[in-house]
Amino acid sequence: MRYSFDPFILDVDRGLLLNEGQDVAVEPRPFELLALLVTNHDRMVTKDEIVEKVWDGRIVSDAAIATVIKTARKVLGDDGVAQKYIRTVRGRGVRFVAAVRPISPALAQRAEANAAPTETIPGSKRPSIAILPFRMVGYSQAYSAIADAIPAELISCLSRLRWLTVVSRGSTFRFRQEDPDLTAIHDALGANYCLTGLVEIFGAVIAISVELSDTRSLAVIWSERFSGTVSDVNQTRNDIVTHVISALELHVPLNEAKRARLQPPENLGAWSIYHLGLQHMYRFNRADNQIAAAHFEQATTLEPGFARAYAARSFTSFQTAFLKYSGDPATEVDNARRLAEKCVELDPVDPFGNFTLGRAHWLRGDPEAGLPWIDRSVELSPNFAQGFYAHGWADVMAGRGTEALHQLEKAISLSPLDPLLYAMQSARGLAYLQLGDYDSAVLWAEKGARAPGAHFLIGAIASMICHLKGDGDKANYWAKSVKARRPDASVAMFFNAFPFKDMETQRLMTSALISVGLQSD
Repeated sequence: MRYSFDPFILDVDRGLLLNEGQDVAVEPRPFELLALLVTNHDRMVTKDEIVEKVWDGRIVSDAAIATVIKTARKVLGDDGVAQKYIRTVRGRGVRFVAAVRPISPALAQRAEANAAPTETIPGSKRPSIAILPFRMVGYSQAYSAIADAIPAELISCLSRLRWLTVVSRGSTFRFRQEDPDLTAIHDALGANYCLTGLVEIFGAVIAISVELSDTRSLAVIWSERFSGTVSDVNQTRNDIVTHVISALELHVPLNEAKRARLQPPENLGAWSIYHLGLQHMYRFNRADNQIAAAHFEQATTLEPGFARAYAARSFTSFQTAFLKYSGDPATEVDNARRLAEKCVELDPVDPFGNFTLGRAHWLRGDPEAGLPWIDRSVELSPNFAQGFYAHGWADVMAGRGTEALHQLEKAISLSPLDPLLYAMQSARGLAYLQLGDYDSAVLWAEKGARAPGAHFLIGAIASMICHLKGDGDKANYWAKSVKARRPDASVAMFFNAFPFKDMETQRLMTSALISVGLQSD
């Protein structure tokens, strides 16, 4: 492995130190010390570690250690006063303080051959991410640990996600330089994405900025800024971890699909095809759903053990049955459950698989039976917004308005740009309707109906709630929209999709739906 710190390059494997390309003579022990300090530039190295590495654990005097440190400094043009490269931490050890950039073997070979980096064609491997230690501005001894604590917690939490490979802390925390080289990170760690952060502390205020980049295109995919007070630092940390995980669930698949569209179809692997399918799956119309289903089937053909692709196939079957795209809904009802079970069989701890298995019970008119699977999806990934969304819908259909609001508010806060946002908003409207708050019910029902991706049943909910509130103009507006999109829309179709259990609720809704013009059957 090579490490660059201007104007030097340290080649640990070959035992070389280069200064602007020229070989620098270094005695064995000073070189061992340099290698130890540079490869551990993210932390202080104790005297005991120096003795263990440089002298193989033999007993040596402090004077001998000091001599080797002095020699290493001299080789670099440093001294004990300037301490430009090697800084003494009095009574504890030493630390390498210059900015270090690891250079992977592949990158070094390309540089030596004077060749330009080549773009790798997306393969079947799932996306991968490197989370670097955050950088501090406005140093505060009391809160300096947060720059490492947040990335460490993110690595731990993201490791639970089955669709994302997370590079371990032991590798990523070596990239502690102020301006990390994304190309070097991609080559050294194989990571497609890199998350960096900046921690600013000014008096009682703490602000943390995070940035997600694609290491292949070097483009920034997503960024956000969080702020709070140092007294609430733990809450700020929790907010960051929660929102970063939700952002990755949204932005990485979008970016992977964008990249896949630029590649010849014959070069696409299972994961790239899967991400292309996601683009179509969330558009909620018959044509796109069919395209998505074909992509997911192709992904499982290429990679039969691809658990999440089976969950996606379950999702498209659910959509076909739910929105009556097919003349044979019974087959799609069976497919939704069968394919979700296949996902969970292959990968029991995939949150998306458990989510699709839970939702499959809706199609059989029994949302309550699916709740254990929905709950499991959230237990596996506490920031899985669609798990909270599905739980909220089950609560609405069971008449638990207050609990539904809690679940749906959590879902929206976790994923404010979620492709299922319209359904989250519409369900909130129904929850407020159950609680007798008609103004809030209309507000949220119309938000859902106006949102991108909203299907005709969401418009039916808005029309029904507006009618129950006594706003005939709005009720008629949404009813016309529903009939224009689905002339065959009926009350029976509505309750087949939303199996409300309370008979009084069904009676009230039925009367309203008929009044706005839906067929009874």
